[in-house]
Amino acid sequence: MKILLTGGSGCGKSTYAESLVLRYPQPRWYVATMMPYGEESEKKIARHRALRAAKGFETIEKQTDVGNIRIPGGTVLLECLCNLTANEMFDALGKLHDPYEKILRDVRALASQADNLILVTNDVGSDGESYSPETMAYVECLGRLNIAFAEEFDTVYELVCGIPLLRKGLAL
Repeated sequence: MKILLTGGSGCGKSTYAESLVLRYPQPRWYVATMMPYGEESEKKIARHRALRAAKGFETIEKQTDVGNIRIPGGTVLLECLCNLTANEMFDALGKLHDPYEKILRDVRALASQADNLILVTNDVGSDGESYSPETMAYVECLGRLNIAFAEEFDTVYELVCGIPLLRKGLAL
């Protein structure tokens, strides 16, 4: 089963994703894509580690190239597509790349090894704002990825104020 969770920032996607993973038998893989880039991100990473400490996850810190991960089945929580897209989009020198096809391949490669994949993403671009060209390229790429994965995944939920709203598939 492939499950996509989307919603705004801080709407409860991570908490809900972890609760879904706990419904499935081990092994449980947590693929963490956040790039530690300062004190704020380090705090967020530490908070997420503490939240899942007793939940039986094997954590894989992988900020890029998730298609290179090798697992023997189980359930994967990929947290999150937004960070992965940003990490793949901008190289160490700040040069912009279009990672759309690469991320599609990589996530599909990971999904092919898992019994279940839960992918967390954000709803971006719906604010109608115009940003710098680099940010707009990111918003556009992430939007295309969200559409592609929503089309091919079995189940799609939107989280609003911590409430999961079924958008596609059967209720879990």
